[in-house]
Amino acid sequence: MLVHICCSVDSHYFLQKLQKDYPDEKLVGFFYDPNIHPYSEYYLRLLDVKRSCKMLGIELIEGEYDTENWLEAVRGLEHEPEKGARCAVCFDRRFEVSAQKAAQIGEKTFTSTLLTSPKKSLKQLKTAGDALAEKFGIAFVAPDYRKASGTQEQNILAKQDQLYRQDYCGCLFGLTMQRDQQQKLADELFVPISGQVQPESIEARIALYEKRWKLEEQGTPYRIVKQRFLNWRLKFAQLKVRKEVVAAHILPYSTLRGEYTRGKIEYATGDVYHMSRDEVKFITLETYNRLMQTAYISVTELLFDPPPFEEEVTLRNRLGFSPFDLSAVVVTEKIPENKIELLIQSETYSDVQEKLLTI
Repeated sequence: MLVHICCSVDSHYFLQKLQKDYPDEKLVGFFYDPNIHPYSEYYLRLLDVKRSCKMLGIELIEGEYDTENWLEAVRGLEHEPEKGARCAVCFDRRFEVSAQKAAQIGEKTFTSTLLTSPKKSLKQLKTAGDALAEKFGIAFVAPDYRKASGTQEQNILAKQDQLYRQDYCGCLFGLTMQRDQQQKLADELFVPISGQVQPESIEARIALYEKRWKLEEQGTPYRIVKQRFLNWRLKFAQLKVRKEVVAAHILPYSTLRGEYTRGKIEYATGDVYHMSRDEVKFITLETYNRLMQTAYISVTELLFDPPPFEEEVTLRNRLGFSPFDLSAVVVTEKIPENKIELLIQSETYSDVQEKLLTI
């Protein structure tokens, strides 16, 4: 039996139920999810599915990440709600490729872990699966493992085996609509031009789960714990001196009361230069290099290759700032002597991040 897999939280429980209910069937997992966006999120979900299949002794095939074809298939349905017409097209496409793969490798039946997702319509999925099974001359199996506390058991198992639990279905359109409804920043879509890994970003989670994989291979006990913290994202920033754009690096957790301010340097306290408005502070690249023990030749070099976020955020403490200071701190090659205009679009927000601890 070919089993289309959408994510480890759904598949881990579903596959174990199939193993119990169909003991004579050899299960083959098929990860085909070109709807998942961005690619880093796709990779993270695939990584956890590989771990789940390894734990259960199930062969896994990775399908093509043909996102452009998927986007073309749902064109015009971008604003459809969850469980609407876009989802139907998405299921049809993934089911069709899965049914085709099943027929190609000689399997007589196929199914999908989407059947266990509480966010999906079981009737909608069964209709799509049956139609495609008939088209390819195979059978579609649609067990309802949600009933009889199935969803609760699934969640308990996911927590017990410390699976990666995503908090959106997968596609770009579902993500942005969900974040709009939650009035939250869609920080999954933020990747700085510097490539610096941001806290609780998908890239940070990838690093954590790849490290987890290595620890399991080494037999090292560990625990993934969660903590609430203040997160921050910089969306845009620009510094002008006498109306000329000047290269500037904005330190993590820099915020303004609004998005724009202007003024002049008023006074200095040691290495820190204070602007006349909005608690803005400047330091030179020389000061940055000395305190961070780096050797950047220019601010432009720093912009495109900064230290890791966890290291750079300690600079505020080295400058003598309070742990609760959210003032804008700007790094320039020399301290501006003329009129300053500063635009910073950033957001701070309460968030939860995972930490990997060895035991």
